[in-house]
Amino acid sequence: MLKFLGIRDFVIVSSLELDFSSGFTALTGETGAGKSILIDALTLALGGRGDATMVRNGCERAEIAVEFDISGLPQLRDWLREQGLEGDEGVCLLRRVLDVGGRSRGFINGCSATLQQMREAGEQLLDIHGQHAHQSLLRPDYQRALLDGFAGIAAETEQVAALYRDWQTLRRRRMALSENAEAVAAERELLLFQRDELKGLNFNAAEWQAVQEDYARLSHAASLLETAAFGVDTLSESDNACLAQLNALAARLRDGIAHDASLGEALRMLESAQAELQEAVYELRHYQQRLDADPQRLRELERRIQDVMDAARKYRVAPEQLDEALLRIEARLAELGGDADLAALEKQEQAAQQGYLAAAKKLSAARNKAASKLGSEITASMQTLAMQGGSFAVALLPLAEGNAYGLESIEFQVAANPGVPPRSLAKVASGGELSRISLAIQVSSSQVASVPTLIFDEVDSGIGGRVAEIVGHLLKRLGKSYQVLCVTHLPQVAAAADHQWQVSKAVEDGSTLSRIAVLDGERRIDEIARMLGGVKITDTTRKHAAEMLGATA
Repeated sequence: MLKFLGIRDFVIVSSLELDFSSGFTALTGETGAGKSILIDALTLALGGRGDATMVRNGCERAEIAVEFDISGLPQLRDWLREQGLEGDEGVCLLRRVLDVGGRSRGFINGCSATLQQMREAGEQLLDIHGQHAHQSLLRPDYQRALLDGFAGIAAETEQVAALYRDWQTLRRRRMALSENAEAVAAERELLLFQRDELKGLNFNAAEWQAVQEDYARLSHAASLLETAAFGVDTLSESDNACLAQLNALAARLRDGIAHDASLGEALRMLESAQAELQEAVYELRHYQQRLDADPQRLRELERRIQDVMDAARKYRVAPEQLDEALLRIEARLAELGGDADLAALEKQEQAAQQGYLAAAKKLSAARNKAASKLGSEITASMQTLAMQGGSFAVALLPLAEGNAYGLESIEFQVAANPGVPPRSLAKVASGGELSRISLAIQVSSSQVASVPTLIFDEVDSGIGGRVAEIVGHLLKRLGKSYQVLCVTHLPQVAAAADHQWQVSKAVEDGSTLSRIAVLDGERRIDEIARMLGGVKITDTTRKHAAEMLGATA
């Protein structure tokens, strides 16, 4: 329930603080006094659109603060906890600051909040029925949403929409696959051939490196053997072989050491060189034995290299990238799928369609039940709103295949006079009738509202007399279950209220300011009299006002 509203420098309000009570509260006052400013301030505090024109002239910023009692709203308390926006137990505080540059900030329980979060909280706190609601009433989507809200099946409607989207996604995929079946089959056939060809090549990067190294060695085997033989001959087998000459030199150095020991270091180094050269001879001879100039193996390597190079040219990649080409082909084959994939997709589509139809049929049954009840309630209300004999019906018009909202479209139908079959509300109702029907619908739908506070902003425009008195009683009755606020020009409606506030405006220091006063006793009688009699208020008018207030007490 709304407990407190604080307004500072908003439009023509300098500073205003209001404490709210339960029941039905009427806001009255002269035309242009600013009665709807309170509604505008609440709308802004709950995440509505704001702009710089809402900041009072000459001020830097406007600020709206609202307090709600949420002790009876467990879902909202859970939501606040999930969002990290919880505050004191049973209390929800919202604050909106709008500066003269058009920038705004929002807070929930003292924590910075996005406008979306403020709107989500606001949807659970109050409903505002504007004076132009009957304009929206003619839209099919509004009619559907109103019926679903009355039936309490919003979650079921969202589930049907999700199932429909899943079904349509599978349907589009299946149709695309079917329409391109011939082209897909041709591409798949080519890819299968390419995959088998590359798999048959049995290529891998490590093997390719080894093949190149083996080929380089075998293709130069004769030259390499000749080089090894030349080395062995030079070092140990020719007439002037290096080792023979080193051996001779070593023998002379040994003889010389007997006469000069300093030759020992040279001899040591020479003997080391002899050992290294002898090892080189052994290695070259081993190499000669190991190197196999196998022509058959060489031809095999040449064929392998040719196959790999041909495949690389065919697929327009470097030889080292042939394995990547195979992976790309296999990935594309997986995307295209096969005949079995089309059959599986058709089964998935059928299952999704059946799931949607099952949920949509349950939704239709719930709508049908709610449509009958809503139609009866609004028809009953019409009888009291100067539309005797009229009737209201909620028609469920079947759709061939259904859509995201179910298996039917919703159409509000009305018969303004007895004996006339109901027709579309948009084609039948006049402006005055539409206003009254709109009020009847709003009162009926509000009786199942999940929010504790309902606000009616001049929804009683276009009616008067006995009908206005009935409207007042309707709102008073609604106030027994909900906190109801109504901006009204009708004394019959205001007299039925449990509380009455008067909105007025005055010029102070060259600025126009709006004020709100809580009325009781004589002041309330005076205000009702003003609403009845206009500028000049007589004793008779005041007596009439007192009688009206007494009759509704």
